[in-house]
Amino acid sequence: MAKKEEKPKTILERTYVIPLRRQTLKTPYYRKAKKAVRTVKEFITRHMKSDNISVGRYLNLKIWEHGIKNPPNKVKIIATKDDKGKVFVELVDAPKEKPKVEEKKPAKKEEKPEEKKTEEKQDEEKKKIEKEELKEIRKELPRQQPQKMPAQQKQQQVQPTAPKSQ
Repeated sequence: MAKKEEKPKTILERTYVIPLRRQTLKTPYYRKAKKAVRTVKEFITRHMKSDNISVGRYLNLKIWEHGIKNPPNKVKIIATKDDKGKVFVELVDAPKEKPKVEEKKPAKKEEKPEEKKTEEKQDEEKKKIEKEELKEIRKELPRQQPQKMPAQQKQQQVQPTAPKSQ
């Protein structure tokens, strides 16, 4: 039988406020958010004594919230180190993600290909019948075309003549 993977146990959990402004002031404006992420990793490496660091989704979104040119000046984070030495860094206010529970769906009975074909044929027959009915209706009710007027009547309607003065 397959062994279940054991979840790593948390050894150390700490809260930090990381100052990003000092480092981002030194960089060009078009690299500031990238430098802020690197600064977070360097800070955690120094304080948690581990090189295996993963930055959480909400922390990353917070840093990139105002674009690459304007990261926040400070970030309050929670750093969690497990027994294998991996450090996970997340924003303090971030919601805790629940592990996804896989629901077992009842197995559907697969339809035979022959049944699918018959359904497709029925659909095609219905469409043909509808087209024929539409054709019959169009034959019964032909389009009425406007009656043509003689040329003189058209001119009179378009350009009425002025009354004759006496």
